[in-house]
Amino acid sequence: MIKRRERFNEESTLNESISFPVRFSEVDSLGIVWHGHYILYFEQGREAFGRKYGIDYLTIKGAGFTTPIVKSSCEHKLPLRYGEVVRVETFYVDTLAAKLIFRFKIYNQDKQLVCLGETTQVFLDAEGNLMLNIPEFMQAWKRKVGLG
Repeated sequence: MIKRRERFNEESTLNESISFPVRFSEVDSLGIVWHGHYILYFEQGREAFGRKYGIDYLTIKGAGFTTPIVKSSCEHKLPLRYGEVVRVETFYVDTLAAKLIFRFKIYNQDKQLVCLGETTQVFLDAEGNLMLNIPEFMQAWKRKVGLG
């Protein structure tokens, strides 16, 4: 029998954390962060991760690829409010597939978990073709950070 993995319990040693205040433009009339902004918070987490580990969007583009998101999930636990400081923890999920998978934990300033999320990105070459194998630059990156 195959044992099902718990979704957010497996955390990579490759991770990054970023904190920032909730802006007025991100909240509704009740002062609560609109649900769509959590996806933007995931983006901020991915960008911080990319800067830290040298796998940012410009590096990927420079290698001749794009990485569109093909799947995202967001599980809300508590609301965030205007003026609170948000902390986004981003975890890289290693996979044998030609994908980038990131998991996210978002906390409020009281260190309460407010959201869990995950995104999956695929590799497209310069002509927009889906890559079925991990591109060489990504294999080199994995070796560099101790994953390959």
